[in-house]
Amino acid sequence: MKPVKDTIHAKGIEIGIYTTDFQNEFVSLTDIARYKSNEPAAVIQNWMRNRDVIEFLGLWEMLHNQDFKPLEFEEFKNEAGANAFTMSPQKWINATNAIGIVSKSGRYGGGTFAHYDIAMEFASWISAEFKLYIIKDYRRLKADENSRLSLNWNLNRELSKLNYKIQTSAIKENLILPELTQQQKSFVYADEADLLNVAMFGKTAKEWRTENPGKKGNIRDYATISQLLILANLESYNAIMINQNIEQGRRLELLRQTALKQLKTISSLDIPISNL
Repeated sequence: MKPVKDTIHAKGIEIGIYTTDFQNEFVSLTDIARYKSNEPAAVIQNWMRNRDVIEFLGLWEMLHNQDFKPLEFEEFKNEAGANAFTMSPQKWINATNAIGIVSKSGRYGGGTFAHYDIAMEFASWISAEFKLYIIKDYRRLKADENSRLSLNWNLNRELSKLNYKIQTSAIKENLILPELTQQQKSFVYADEADLLNVAMFGKTAKEWRTENPGKKGNIRDYATISQLLILANLESYNAIMINQNIEQGRRLELLRQTALKQLKTISSLDIPISNL
């Protein structure tokens, strides 16, 4: 899913912010640092030299990142604060497999970004007053996002869930025989769910998780509004075909054809879509 980008305005400074899941926002530390200096990279590195900062970053990662490397973190924590200790975002990311801080390349929109929790700690270190201005405009941004973006996404997500219930009812009535065990029945449901995943995204839920080990949730949580709308249509279509006793292989062919056709139609309307 392509990142959704926006900007916070605080005391005349534009601060970039982006999200890929409408839940976790990453704020530009580079832009925040410009409030203090024209050399933002040096400001960020100076902040990361502090022992308290290293401890905070490590604790955040342990709470949110199952792939975080605690041994490397302990080594940095023991060295932090010493005159010879140096730290940079890239060094921290590479050594500890951190996800709370991200380095993005590019002349425009590049720099160091951090999860909102971490960015606010950095802003406090820069200036308590400046942090309050950031929080004020961030709240404005979230209110605007809820009205313009999130409500549309959630509406389509709920529509997809509703259609999924229709499909599972068709499965229960037509595919699940009384002699199957509860465990076997669950396999049928999972199989049908993945049938739709393959038709829409070209991969199963397991394949997506293997390709995206650092992401939380499931493949559908990262779908665009357009993809969720098409998925809802596919779920209804699949339920109809199940009731018509059309075998699964043929249903997959027809569902894939329908998905591609609808994606092509949406593409012609200039509605952005992305492949997972």
